[in-house]
Amino acid sequence: MNDTDVAIIGAGFGGVGMAIRLKQEDRDDFVLLERGGDFGGTWRANTYPGCQCDIPSNLYSFSFAPKSDWTRAYPLQEDILEYLRDCARRFGIVPHTQLGCELLDAAWEPRSRRWEIETSTGRLTARVLVSATGMLSEPYLPRIAGLERFAGTSFHTARWDHDQDLTGRRVAVFGTGATAIQVVPRIRERVERLYVVQRTPPWVLPHVDRPVPESRQQLYARAPWLQRGVRAGVWALRESIVLGMAHDARMLKGHELAARAMLRRQVKDPELRRRLTPTYALGCKRVLLSSEWYPAIASENVELITGGLREVREHSIVSADGREHEVDTIILATGFTPSDPPIAHRLRGLAGRSLSETWRGSPQAYLGTTVAGFPNLFLFYGPNSNLGHSSIVYMLESQMEYALGGLRALRERGADAFDLRPEAQAAYNAEMQARLAGSVWNSGCGSWYLDRNGRNSIMWPGFTFEFRRRTRRFDSEAYRFTPRLPAALEAEPADAGLVPA
Repeated sequence: MNDTDVAIIGAGFGGVGMAIRLKQEDRDDFVLLERGGDFGGTWRANTYPGCQCDIPSNLYSFSFAPKSDWTRAYPLQEDILEYLRDCARRFGIVPHTQLGCELLDAAWEPRSRRWEIETSTGRLTARVLVSATGMLSEPYLPRIAGLERFAGTSFHTARWDHDQDLTGRRVAVFGTGATAIQVVPRIRERVERLYVVQRTPPWVLPHVDRPVPESRQQLYARAPWLQRGVRAGVWALRESIVLGMAHDARMLKGHELAARAMLRRQVKDPELRRRLTPTYALGCKRVLLSSEWYPAIASENVELITGGLREVREHSIVSADGREHEVDTIILATGFTPSDPPIAHRLRGLAGRSLSETWRGSPQAYLGTTVAGFPNLFLFYGPNSNLGHSSIVYMLESQMEYALGGLRALRERGADAFDLRPEAQAAYNAEMQARLAGSVWNSGCGSWYLDRNGRNSIMWPGFTFEFRRRTRRFDSEAYRFTPRLPAALEAEPADAGLVPA
């Protein structure tokens, strides 16, 4: 069995970034495990037509690895994927990476004070485990009567079947969220007939994406300080949105007026416009960006189905009003399972219970990063760390620094392990829920921000600079540390008790 100091799970932004930061700290005893065949995380998995980030390019990169040659104001999937590949090569983490290696189980062993990890390619142990699998990695497959007996082609957008030519096909897209508004305009002209199944209409704002001139790319390459200034400006502008989302929804009125104006301008049919008009507060669900969504929905070969589905048959779908629509292909743009991530079923802590069993449907952590009863474990993009306004990369970098602080604390205290105090976790989560109660995210709509118990376990309720400040140092007083055993006793059974800091 191989042993390593730090094992990182997932080679997306969180995993790649943490690996790079370890290298920069002259820590070489780590391994990066990735179940897929390449770096990229969600940007490797999602290759559907039109896949693009809704955060500006200048903000969607590591602060320590700027990219001057983004081709668009909002980065395309293929550009983000190549950026992460380039970072892995440039910072020397490829030799530390095992691709095609899926974590099957990881259990904390109190006697050895190590994580015992089983993967699809073998077993290993690690002193510290970093789970960087993200929230948006496991496709959500809806339970729709008859879906399993559909005789045509069906696939989730995160598992896009590129062997399927949609030209001239009759296609149904289930969902009208962030993925659907990118897919539908791209495939609409190719298909014969397109049915878009909508549960609730999204708020959609105009998309100001545009190509980045080569001259500007060259300017950023020659004057990196200029791009840093633009990045700071974009970040500050994005931060201002929090005032409306977390404090006073009236401050989002301008965004709402812009969304309604585009809907009126692009959809002339009053009945269709009514069905596309949201009845909940802007921001309660993720606000979407597209200037092509409404024209696509209003096209002659596109039909919007509202009110839900009754069933799926071998060659058709049946809407709630009993109408049958023949289709050849079903595309599930139904999102992911952020409040029930698969990794939570595979990580087991002090009590032998998995994270999923511990959470019981409502994920909780401290600073979205550590969990009581799970020693030496860091979660990246964990509970209540998602954003509705800015770049998750900024949040991930904050968590990386917190994790590095935890590693330093272990060394400075001569300790083998740390474990979060339950009272620290309880107080922190009580604060999060109290702050979220008055936010737009908790204003009454049904969204993926709410877990199966109706609790908002996804969103961070404040400014990103507050999260950065709170994670700037590893607050050891919130933890109990296990002192390192004398070398002569390491082979003997050890008391698993944790002592106060």
